[in-house]
Amino acid sequence: MAAAAFFYLFAGICIASAFMVIAGRNPVTSVLFLILAFFNAAGLFVLIGAEFLAMMLVVVYVGAVAVLFLFVVMMIDVDFAELKAGFLQYLPVGALVAIVFLIELVMVVGTLFADPASLQVAAGAVADAPAAGVTNTQAIGQVLYTQYLFAFQAAGFVLLVAMVGAIVLTLRHKPNVKRQDIAEQVARSHKTVIELKKVPSRQGV
Repeated sequence: MAAAAFFYLFAGICIASAFMVIAGRNPVTSVLFLILAFFNAAGLFVLIGAEFLAMMLVVVYVGAVAVLFLFVVMMIDVDFAELKAGFLQYLPVGALVAIVFLIELVMVVGTLFADPASLQVAAGAVADAPAAGVTNTQAIGQVLYTQYLFAFQAAGFVLLVAMVGAIVLTLRHKPNVKRQDIAEQVARSHKTVIELKKVPSRQGV
């Protein structure tokens, strides 16, 4: 009874937060609701016994991705009016993505009315059930570093390239922007920094 109550609590808040992410007009508010959705999704993972996934969702997505995105939105002067001006230009692509997403949701909801035996056969074809006594973390590690080792390394390489690309884009030198030159600052001496002037008595500089 308590597990069902917590499930409906976490699921309801998660769905409401996800809706507010796309419905909010302020991007900072949307990111805060996204963090709330991540926390409630982590609670759902704990209820099904996937404590490792719950921890990774909080540590990685909340502690890194969502907070980093929040600081980027708050610190960078983004002209959202200009971004929304080309909304109609990307409407066909957005509609196509929405249709694909709707089809996936229909397929997920359709599993509620499917035969449980067929679902077990399909799940067994994807991955074998973990052996008795194997923890959640050990089972994920065995699958990642045996069956999906190449895909896991490829995903890490893609993330590395994306990180390097983001750093390169951030370090672009824009005109009329003052930047620090550490070597020039260290090389300065008192002769170039301080200028002594002899001011006559009772007269200004």
